[in-house]
Amino acid sequence: MQVTLYFAEEDEYLIRLVDEKARKERRSRSSVVLSILEEFFERGKKLGEILVDLRVVSPRDVEEALQIQQNGTNKLIGEILVEKGIVDKREVERALEIQNRFR
Repeated sequence: MQVTLYFAEEDEYLIRLVDEKARKERRSRSSVVLSILEEFFERGKKLGEILVDLRVVSPRDVEEALQIQQNGTNKLIGEILVEKGIVDKREVERALEIQNRFR
């Protein structure tokens, strides 16, 4: 996928900061921009919210798993969703990776 960013002269300092961060972390400019966006949108979210953002579950799926969880099971929401066959274990691991990155 290709994305083009347009920015005004007064925003040039932001591009400079992104380039500096990319150089320090030995990453591409686009990788740095995407990680900043991911942090902005995903920081502080619960696992179910991240799974919905990733479009691997529906909000209804999350609600149902939370109801199961509240009815006395000791299972985590990710475990419930995997056991029900709604989501793959790898997708839960990816969502946990995103969630843990910003804690």
